[in-house]
Order: sequence, then C-alpha cells, then structure tokens
Amino acid sequence: MTIHEAKRETRTSSKPDPRSPLAHLSDETIEQLGKEFDAIHDEVYGDLGDADRRYIKTVIATQRNLAVAGRVLLLGSRSKVAWVAGTSCLGMAKILENMEIGHNVMHGQWDWMNDPDIHSSVWDWDTASTAEAWKHSHNYIHHTFTNIRGKDKDLGYEIMRIDPHQPWNPVYLAQPFYNFLLTAFFEWGVALHDLDLDAIRKGEKSTSELWHDLKGIGVKMRRQVIKDYIGWPAISAGAFALTQLASGGNIKQPKTSRLASRLRRAPGAGKRSKSVAAVMDRALPGVEQTFLATFAADFTANIIRNVWAHAIIFCGHFPDQTYTFSKAETENETRGGWYLRQLLGSANIEGSPLFHVISGNLGYQVEHHLYPDMPSTRYSQVAPKVKDICERYELPYNSGPFGQQWGQVHRAIFRLALPGGKPRPKPDPFHRPPHSAADPERVSEAARFRSRVPASHPDAGPEHESGGVNVEPPPRD
Repeated sequence: MTIHEAKRETRTSSKPDPRSPLAHLSDETIEQLGKEFDAIHDEVYGDLGDADRRYIKTVIATQRNLAVAGRVLLLGSRSKVAWVAGTSCLGMAKILENMEIGHNVMHGQWDWMNDPDIHSSVWDWDTASTAEAWKHSHNYIHHTFTNIRGKDKDLGYEIMRIDPHQPWNPVYLAQPFYNFLLTAFFEWGVALHDLDLDAIRKGEKSTSELWHDLKGIGVKMRRQVIKDYIGWPAISAGAFALTQLASGGNIKQPKTSRLASRLRRAPGAGKRSKSVAAVMDRALPGVEQTFLATFAADFTANIIRNVWAHAIIFCGHFPDQTYTFSKAETENETRGGWYLRQLLGSANIEGSPLFHVISGNLGYQVEHHLYPDMPSTRYSQVAPKVKDICERYELPYNSGPFGQQWGQVHRAIFRLALPGGKPRPKPDPFHRPPHSAADPERVSEAARFRSRVPASHPDAGPEHESGGVNVEPPPRD
C-alpha cells in the first residue's frame, strides 16, 4: 500500500478519520504540492552568495573564540568565578560546534561554497561519532526514511518506544532510565547508535563492516577522552605549576596532596614513602586541584552540550503533533508524498533568533526535513512560504514552544514504557489567526548576490567529491 493508497483508503473507509491530513488530497494535488516545495528550494539555491558565506565563517570564528576564551579561563579553574565562566564559554562553544556548525556542514549545507575546509567531505566534529558513520545513519537512513516504522533507526533510537504503533516489550519499562542516560551522554549514545545494532542482529551488516565502524569509533572516542579528560586538564595543571614556580610558591593551595595522602596510607609505607609524600605535599596540591577542576569543567561542558542536543532533537521529532508511517504506506512513494511525510513527521520549536542559532536552526525542524541540504540560516526565510502551502492545502504545520514540545516528548516516553497507549490528538490544518498579517519574510542580505559563488572565488578550493547529505527522495518528474 502506498501513501496514496493509504490516503484513498482513509477517504473511502466506512469510518474515515476526519483528522487525517491525507483524506482530502488527490494524487495530482500531492504532486503539485511537491513541485511547490521544489520551487522554494530552487529559489533559495539561486540566491546563495557572499552573505551566506560570511555567516557560516562568522559562526565558526565565534565558536572558536568562545572555545579559546573557555580554555584560557580554565587555566585558573581553581577559582570558582573562572571555573563557571570558563565552563559556560566552553559549553556554548561545544553547542555551536555540534549544532549550527558540525551537524549542518556535514549535511552538505555549505558544499555549494566549494570551500576547502567547510565541506561535508572533509569536516569532522567534536563528538564521539565518526563523520562517516553519522552521515550514513543520519543523512541517509534518517532523512530518507523519516518516521517510517522499522526503517528510521532514529525513531526511539532503537532503545525506546516513542510511538504507540511500536510493539511493546518488557524492556521498555526501563526506558525513562535509558532516556536519562541518553540525555546526559548523548554523544556516546549516538556513536553507538551509528553502529546500527539492529542491522547487526538481523545479519544485514557484515563482521568486517562492524569491525571497520568499531575501529573508527574507538579512535574517535580515544581522541575525545584524551583531549577533554587528560590533555586540557594537564595543560591547566602545568600552567598552575609554572605560575607557582615563578611566584616562588606564594600561590595559596591545599596543605596536602591527594596522592601523598594515599601514599602514606599504603600498606607497608615507611620513612622513604613519607619523605616522598612530604615533597608531594609541597609540589602537588595546587596541580592536582587544577587538574581535577578542569576535568570537571570539561565533563560539565560536555553534559551541557549533550542535554541541549538531546532536547532539541527529541522536541523536533517526537512531540504529539508528529505522524509515523508504516512501510506499506510509503511503498513506491512519489516525490510529493516524500515531502508530505517530511512535513508531517517533524515539528518546530518556537524561539528567539539566538535560540535558533544555538539550536543549529533545528527549531525549524519542519524546514530542515523538507530541505536538509539548505543552509540553516535560510530556514526562517522559507518558513512563511511553507506555512502558506500548509494553509492553502489545508495541512498541519507542527510547531510549539519549547516547554510544550519537551513536556509532550517526556510524557510519551513515560506513558509508552507501559503496554498500550493511543496516538495523541493531532493538530488541525494550519490557519493564521483572524485579522493577522502573514509572517514577515526575512529580507536576505544575500539577495544582493543573485548567483552562487563560482569555483573561481578567492576563498574557494579544489572541487570536492560530495560527502554530505545523501538523502534519496524520489526523483523529480
């Protein structure tokens, strides 16, 4: 059964579902809708230029400046003020790097610039997932098969039941706990998820492919651990030691060393051990304190990034408003049907311009799923046009404030941990409030640059083989 057949069955059923967004659409209407969505994409891509290039380079520069500021402040991480300020800068830098930069660059959103560094085929990000594995599991599998039960691996991340159509299993009783762990350690959960454990269980993934992925993730995880939990803490500790030496030992520090205390308590500790411990008490207390403070700051910054990324991604995919689809419904899906599934399977999060930047513009999750290769800063520009299509075709436009979306997601996680459960009510077709003007379209600075930046641009590099978004919607007619 295709999505069109499902629509017709809904329309001709003896008990039609009046809430179905498909019931009133003919096949021809769906294909016309697809052409309108294509036209929006083409219009934006014909308008990309230097202003867009400046935007992403400015965001990257800002992120790097925040990271440097955080690291400099954490050289003095023994100070509570420096610790809080440094951790805040570092946490925000990690959020920007993960959301607005890494996620979007590896989606191929900036490949049109042909920049030698800002390109999906060469970019890697500050997280445990390898670029190769993530682009396959996210760009191809998730964005091609969005919300198709049994095909979209991101639907509950293979460990949670987040849709009542999913069969219940006793293992889901603990999913509130799984979700808590996933929230705190999201980068590690995504890295393991990218292994595609379901394909391994079904024998669809060979041992050699698994070993290749494990090696890649192992290298990436080791790099993350060494960088955040050994390297940077050691640099901070070394900076304290040099400063203490230069000051003649005048910087206040704890009286005893943790390592010295352990040495004294060690079985068989004699005079020599106590003498060594005395030396350690003079040299190490401040070094140890600085190392541990920076370690804790890095851990906290990673938790901040993980909690934020988890919240934005879950709120864009799993609130009550979104639909899921069976494999039969999407068999032989047309391009218009693909657009319709992206529209119905995602939800926006309303917020300020700053909110959208630090969320990677994934507050515009609807627009992102319609146009995953479009530069994210353009989503606010196309959102009014998407709303206009929804209003004219009497389709829902899923959107809500952060608190509402977050609450609905977690209500579903707790409720669907138990057997049963019914689909929550879905939104009505989108209509602007009476007497309200249409959403103002953001005037793009790039409108002054009507052609895409050519390969001869001074900032452009050699041609890359695209390694970015690999979404496979049905082809255009």
